[in-house]
Amino acid sequence: MASTPAPPQAPPKPTWDPRRPAPPLPWLRPTIRIRLTLLYGGMFLIAGILLLSIIYLLAAQALNVGSELPFKITEGRLASTTCDLPSTAQSDVMNKAMADCVNVQRQHALDNLLSRSLLALLGLAIIAFAFGYAMAGRVLSPLGRILRTARSVAGSDLSRRIELDGPDDEIKELADTFDDMLERLERAFTAQQRFVGNASHELRTPLAINRTLLEVHLSDPGAPVELQQLGKTLLATNERSEQLVEGLLLLARSDNQIVERKPVDLAEVAEQAVDQVHGEAEAKGVAIRGDRMTAVVQGNGVLLERIALNLVQNAVRYNVPEDGWVEVTTEIQHGQAVLTVSNTGPVVPAYEVDNLFEPFKRLRGADRTGSDKGVGLGLSIVRSVARAHGGHITAQPREGGGLVMRVTLPV
Repeated sequence: MASTPAPPQAPPKPTWDPRRPAPPLPWLRPTIRIRLTLLYGGMFLIAGILLLSIIYLLAAQALNVGSELPFKITEGRLASTTCDLPSTAQSDVMNKAMADCVNVQRQHALDNLLSRSLLALLGLAIIAFAFGYAMAGRVLSPLGRILRTARSVAGSDLSRRIELDGPDDEIKELADTFDDMLERLERAFTAQQRFVGNASHELRTPLAINRTLLEVHLSDPGAPVELQQLGKTLLATNERSEQLVEGLLLLARSDNQIVERKPVDLAEVAEQAVDQVHGEAEAKGVAIRGDRMTAVVQGNGVLLERIALNLVQNAVRYNVPEDGWVEVTTEIQHGQAVLTVSNTGPVVPAYEVDNLFEPFKRLRGADRTGSDKGVGLGLSIVRSVARAHGGHITAQPREGGGLVMRVTLPV
């Protein structure tokens, strides 16, 4: 007996958040340029301090601070072994006074040397930091070019290339490697788009033909009851296959960034989703409520409608048998558009919430088969579409049962 293949793993969560606001003081960010500037300036400052200390010690040694004078008053005469001095002196008191006077002059000279040297060192340090910042910017300018290209690629513009000129160093090697990677990615995405287009035709066409044949067969009133029942079963299976194919194709398309964006009101999108699910909700006895305020975002209206429709459908289908409700609201919070869908339903453990966004996972743990409520791709599609619009979705268990789904999109 063949083993059931394991469901595909969810893609790893990004380690960075593109919606995180920039810091209020960009100069305080520990960028490479700032670190290099501090390194250059710090090394110059340390070298300047050492040089100043050596000069100060040599000057102090040359001036002989605290040493005896090179002249004395002896026997009423002023004498010196190194200088010619007039022979005028009185006593040892005069020797001490002259020594103190000369030492004070020496200390003043050293203090003046130190203060002027510190001012010169401070000025040179400022010049060194400015020069180091300019040189770091010049050295890192190719990295800035790589960064700008990477940001363009993040918007699905895979045709951009760095094409860095200059010496054959590590930075140029990095740029060339990045260009090669972009070329491979462009080929891969082009092949994926071609596959999605071909699959849309090759998979939909036979399923549509099968559905038509089954519907024609079921419309025959003279068909045996057994064949009628078999036809209904096959028609339900075919419909499930069509839903699976549509979901897989939409999931493949929504994994990329949305290039063409137009203003879309989430309130209008939510209203359309509620209208489409209204009949199913009435049949299950589920009341739909909630205030939907204007929340305009830039995106693809069809894909955003799919977000609201999938969330509302799940909220209606996975609900309590009696007196259930679904609350659908839209609003602007902290400069972002928020679509919230909460519902009554079975109790969901907090540790199971993340698994709901994996493909072919359902609320009650059923995998690929065994459920008539969907094909297990609804929340996976919602997450992919939200990410493609630069947003994200969170799910929280509701007290008493059910979930609170919150989609946040940039306005």
